[in-house]
Amino acid sequence: MTDSLFVAPGISIPDWELPWTAARSSGSGGQNVNKVSTKVELRFDIARSSALAGPVKSRLFHIAKGRIDAEGRIVIVSQKTRSQPQNLEDAREKLAELVRLALVKPKPRRPTRPTLASKKRRVDAKRHQSTKKQNRRARDDD
Repeated sequence: MTDSLFVAPGISIPDWELPWTAARSSGSGGQNVNKVSTKVELRFDIARSSALAGPVKSRLFHIAKGRIDAEGRIVIVSQKTRSQPQNLEDAREKLAELVRLALVKPKPRRPTRPTLASKKRRVDAKRHQSTKKQNRRARDDD
């Protein structure tokens, strides 16, 4: 795989920023699983990447925090198929999807206030609940 990873128009990650290793896959596969290294581990160093801007890097770091190793790289593992090239392509697509999520700038939250009608409904509901509970109390009829 010598192509750069296309993420979005104008953004692609060069192949040299995506080192990967192969290992023996777990699970079913018969004798093949014990002989052929089909599992792929793709690593992407967010901090050293030249393809992404600073805000995108920080959002990507936040999105992929569960996949980050001790060196600060994203580790993506794929062992979906019995084919190493297909697993490599799957891992690259998983990384591209994470980067696409990080490209979306979050909408800033604008604080809102409750409307007068919603305040009135809340107070009426509390009053209704209180009345209901008062009617359940045992009365002293002496």
